[in-house]
Amino acid sequence: MNDLSIATLVEQIRSGKRSALDLVDTCLEQIDTHDDVLNAFITVFADDARKQARNADAAVARGDDVGPLHGIPISVKDIIDVRNTRTTAASRVCANHRASTDAKLITQLRQAGAIVIGKCNLHEFAFGTTGHDSAFGFTRNPHDKQRIPGGSSSGSAVSVAADMAIASIGTDTGGSIRIPASACGVVGLKPTHGEVSLCGIVPLAPTLDHAGPLTGTVADAQLLFALLRQTPSEPSKRCVKTLDQTHFVIPRKYFFDKIDTEIATVFDRIVRSLETHGSVVTDVEIPHATEIPAVYLHTQLPEAALSHQSTLMEKPELYSPSVRARLELGRYVRAEDYLLAQHARDVLRREVDNALINSDALILPTLPIVPPLLGDDSVTLNGESDSVRALTLRLTQLFDLTGHPAISLPCGSIDGVPIGVQLVGHRHATNDLLALAAQVESMLNT
Repeated sequence: MNDLSIATLVEQIRSGKRSALDLVDTCLEQIDTHDDVLNAFITVFADDARKQARNADAAVARGDDVGPLHGIPISVKDIIDVRNTRTTAASRVCANHRASTDAKLITQLRQAGAIVIGKCNLHEFAFGTTGHDSAFGFTRNPHDKQRIPGGSSSGSAVSVAADMAIASIGTDTGGSIRIPASACGVVGLKPTHGEVSLCGIVPLAPTLDHAGPLTGTVADAQLLFALLRQTPSEPSKRCVKTLDQTHFVIPRKYFFDKIDTEIATVFDRIVRSLETHGSVVTDVEIPHATEIPAVYLHTQLPEAALSHQSTLMEKPELYSPSVRARLELGRYVRAEDYLLAQHARDVLRREVDNALINSDALILPTLPIVPPLLGDDSVTLNGESDSVRALTLRLTQLFDLTGHPAISLPCGSIDGVPIGVQLVGHRHATNDLLALAAQVESMLNT
């Protein structure tokens, strides 16, 4: 189904060529067939989804226009509240939590006619990049079931890649939308910080947290972003009509210091293709890029520890060991170090702004490595061993710190496992980034 856009599916439903119930049943059949192995879902709303689909079909029969997502089954990461259902955050800590109201973005989706088909598995409390740690078991990559799907929005990406949902909503604190999007071969958008409401979403690190869509196409991401955006649209900073009018910049220093040679080869091929299409592609430097991991840790860890302060004190044994260890570590970050990190964060934000002054977008791989095997905590890259967590965050975490919009697009595969290319745009110009991403997507698909 990923070869059909949401707009096409909605038109088929409205015209009577396809029923919403048929679409929901198709997704549920995929879940029944594949989810015992993939483990993408924690909760599936089969009966309610079918009921909503029948209502959507009845609306068509009456001639009613429900909205731009009329009858479209969408999954959501299970840290997003859906009324009268549990929000587990993939943790034993939240085993008995039931949401009394919908998260704001769920309300927005329902108002547009979407059908919430289920809640997806994730790395516990969104605090990891692999999908390993979950009270409900790990999620598998649908393209190679022995490999990670990325995280923390692991189930969301898998649900779209395996046609279990037409689209999904995830969250991104250090790359948690873009990393699994890359690993599973789908589109993942992290908007500008604050553009999509976090009301009704379990927080991890509030100044870093973002919510956004995972979809089969850029057009679907554009549609969902337009419906979810809560901040007023700003005038477009630039009008990009064709690739031969665009200027991309590559931040090679630091970002390309640790990268799989095959991924670098694919990336260089993309750059050559952009240049063939008339784009200008030049290098640029983020002067303090080497400080990114320290600034990120001194921001994320204490904010996460504060978010979990009460439960970490009352029931620490209910956390998975690795998530608990990172939360405990956050309790020992000094206030002075947190404040210094915020100063450094401002410097990095200005440096990314400066890198974009005379260009349309940064371009770089989404992940520096092919998704590793399940259970691997470290990998050997170019003869050196490094942690999976550090490597998977390496190319994405900066843009959570700075708040710039970023999107991952599928750009090929290595040994049958997808890889992604990442575009980063101007702050508060997410629509411009999406328009550009659509052109790059078209180029990649030819």
